[in-house]
Amino acid sequence: MSGLIGKKIGMTSIFDENGKNIPCTVIEAGPCIVTQVRTEEVDGYNAVQLGFDDATEKSATKADIGHAKKAGTSVKRKIVEFKGFGEEYKLGDAITVEHFIEGEFVDISGTSKGKGFQGVVKRHGFGGVGQATHGQHNRLRAPGSIGAASYPARVFKGMKMAGRMGGDSVKVENLRVLKVVADKNLLVVKGCVPGHKNSYVIIRK
Repeated sequence: MSGLIGKKIGMTSIFDENGKNIPCTVIEAGPCIVTQVRTEEVDGYNAVQLGFDDATEKSATKADIGHAKKAGTSVKRKIVEFKGFGEEYKLGDAITVEHFIEGEFVDISGTSKGKGFQGVVKRHGFGGVGQATHGQHNRLRAPGSIGAASYPARVFKGMKMAGRMGGDSVKVENLRVLKVVADKNLLVVKGCVPGHKNSYVIIRK
């Protein structure tokens, strides 16, 4: 499955040919540099390793600097491997946003926004105020009874309770490519994409 590494710029909306207003996400996709080519003979599998977004050598290790110099490029902040690239690539080749075509569908992976420690109303959609359930009396956003008694005398794993929310790896599938702006390395896809602004996303097709 081929693809690119990108950076989420933000959300906007555009009008289609029928005058319908469509919410969309703008992504800076590439150019990505081929930093390594994995082969069956050497590595046991075939893949293409891509690097995106220049980093300073001051913030990189000597191993990262040496790895980038082999490809004849600068140190990259984000490196991802893609299996199943149809085309043949060599070290140092650049893959741009023109890899995508308007109208096709892509899958986009990213890390969702971190929400910190949250209660059951926000985290799991409990009823809360006005729909007090689970046995709570006068605490409007409390979880109430969690069902345990002398048997089983413990809380079952996976119980919906308060805890840290967000910061998960999320994949959104079948997002349609609305526009490809080659001169600015921008990809406009329909709908929303996980992550905050300027977070890295992985686009696969």
